[in-house]
Amino acid sequence: MGILSWIIFGLLVGWIASLIMKVRRRGLIRNTIIGLVGSLLGGWIASLFGIGSLRTFTFEGFAIAIGGAVLLIWLLRKL
Repeated sequence: MGILSWIIFGLLVGWIASLIMKVRRRGLIRNTIIGLVGSLLGGWIASLFGIGSLRTFTFEGFAIAIGGAVLLIWLLRKL
């Protein structure tokens, strides 16, 4: 995926994660950063278990990215 695709993917993942976690008033840039970092976190955790793929878009990978973003928001709340 190109850089623009990653940014759009991160924005979408961050937005969905903020809806799940009921976060109010996240900005466009903050949602994108949360989505991208959360995707990396979810991908890293999934790779420990041998699931998911970064090479192609799958719904499994999308769910892993959302899970990672939700986990990241939860961790940031605990700090």
